[in-house]
Amino acid sequence: MRLSAPIYRLKREAKMLARSEGIALHRALDRIAEREGFSAWSLLAARAADAAPAKTLYPRLVPADMVLLGARPGHGKTLMSLELMVAAMRAGHRGVFFTLEYSAADMLAAFQAIGEDPNTFGSRFEFDNSDAISAHYMIGRLDRAARGTLVVVDYLQLLDQKRTHPGVMEQIRSLKTFALRRGVIFIFVSQIDRSYAATQRTVPALEDVRLPNPLDLSLFSKSCFLHDGEVHVAAMNESLRGR
Repeated sequence: MRLSAPIYRLKREAKMLARSEGIALHRALDRIAEREGFSAWSLLAARAADAAPAKTLYPRLVPADMVLLGARPGHGKTLMSLELMVAAMRAGHRGVFFTLEYSAADMLAAFQAIGEDPNTFGSRFEFDNSDAISAHYMIGRLDRAARGTLVVVDYLQLLDQKRTHPGVMEQIRSLKTFALRRGVIFIFVSQIDRSYAATQRTVPALEDVRLPNPLDLSLFSKSCFLHDGEVHVAAMNESLRGR
């Protein structure tokens, strides 16, 4: 399947179209899909999902994985995290999306952007955008999570936002201990520093992860970086060797 641009760019174009013409996002998405040769966005997204990197990455995930998923804004990191969650739910596992960034409407739009309906998954999907989100909060919510549950944390740096919460290093250590105990898979959506733009690398690397406070990146088991449709996935020991 050949598209005129990566799907995350098409979605961005649809958002701009919706704002400029005062139409609903789903109508703007359909208009973009028609331009690309599809009768509806859902069909375009379904075809794109079949070839999406998440299809390749999900089978490589194992219980207790701690995955760092990073990209600059607008390069598809949240959509990819959602595609990984959909893959887990299709395999019969539970998916939990913790976010300090998205509203329920944003989440529905993200599902639409990848051609999915959250209602399809019933009780296997859970969305939580509480202001109280922290490692302690998530562990409490996930205490009975079954092995193989896939959890998205959107996004890593916001765990460090409230002074009343422990530092991000302590929180990630707590979540890693919990993941090992319960066999839960964590996907941490991460910001990339603006300085990456000045590098010659085609995709970001560990040194480009924005870290306002110290964080030992070896606490993660895998890294996945995106940029302009390119994807680089590595076990963390491989990523650290490349630094």
